[in-house]
Amino acid sequence: MAAIELTEVTKSWGRTVAVGNISFTVDSGTFVVLLGPSGCGKSTTLRMIAGLEEMTSGKVMIDGRDMSHAPPSARRVSMVFQSYALFPHLDTRQNILFGLKVRRVERAEQERRLAQVAEMVGLDRLLDRKPSQLSGGQRQRVALARAIVAENSICLMDEPLSNLDAKLRHEMRVEIRALQERLGMTVVYVTHDQTEAMSMADKVILMREGRIEQTGTPDRLYDRPSTKFCAEFIGTPPMNILRLSDAGGAAVIAGSDGPAVVAGSGDGYELGVRPEHIGVAASGGVPATVDSCDYLGADTIVSAQIGAQEVLVRTPGRFGFAPGATIGLTWSADDTHIFNSGNGRREQGAAALSVTA
Repeated sequence: MAAIELTEVTKSWGRTVAVGNISFTVDSGTFVVLLGPSGCGKSTTLRMIAGLEEMTSGKVMIDGRDMSHAPPSARRVSMVFQSYALFPHLDTRQNILFGLKVRRVERAEQERRLAQVAEMVGLDRLLDRKPSQLSGGQRQRVALARAIVAENSICLMDEPLSNLDAKLRHEMRVEIRALQERLGMTVVYVTHDQTEAMSMADKVILMREGRIEQTGTPDRLYDRPSTKFCAEFIGTPPMNILRLSDAGGAAVIAGSDGPAVVAGSGDGYELGVRPEHIGVAASGGVPATVDSCDYLGADTIVSAQIGAQEVLVRTPGRFGFAPGATIGLTWSADDTHIFNSGNGRREQGAAALSVTA
């Protein structure tokens, strides 16, 4: 069953379209991430689901009911904000229970829920502390506890980890996902961080300029990007996108005298290949000139030039070629992607070729 369903939802301010005619569903008990760069409309979409932002047009269904024009209080969803939204003059206990007190939930029921949730998120020994006495991670746990204690089946999260350092973000990613699975909550989570999306989501909705670019599982977006934008946005380092040129009835990398990489004409096409899918040989393959090598411990990121085009290669361990050296780049046709250089969409009919040493 769909816990949330958006149909042709649009939000405009005058002539500015923040969200343009988007539709998607969120199945009950799943973790769905709205992913995209700043200003793409993902937070506005979340706020329209919550009822905090009025739609220009479209329909929002929540648990089978039309909530398009219902106030936030009628939607029975919890929300976690980027800023935590804690009351500085209230202690942890009071912040967590604030919504229940407003709803006039009985005191005994409040205490029952508080004891359960505080232990669940590791706050049972911090209930008397004010927000100023808590770390960033602890304040985020208070915000999570406040959302959980409401016992709503749907939780909306807007960039909840962006104010935390890298170590805490990792810890909180694990905790949030574990809590979601344990409680069976439906979560819609907004982020610009692809690591959060890839590691937490059952489904990713990638947005761009107010529209949905691609929807699918994290591995689907990574392995089969439907557009060049998706290919470059998902993955670190991003996918290499290389221009092609014709050479005797086949296509080669523009500026290269290497082997053919696409059968037939390369006019209007670009070749995509991820850095980790490129092999390195002392000779053969597509010739490239090493610019720099960044050793990261487990692997090395090599920046090289094929003619005037930069290509990034992720190779295991320490890379042994000096800047200025000529190397050969190889890859399998199964690991490549061909995009239309005009509209940026994936081309299904073009045939990529493997490149060997």
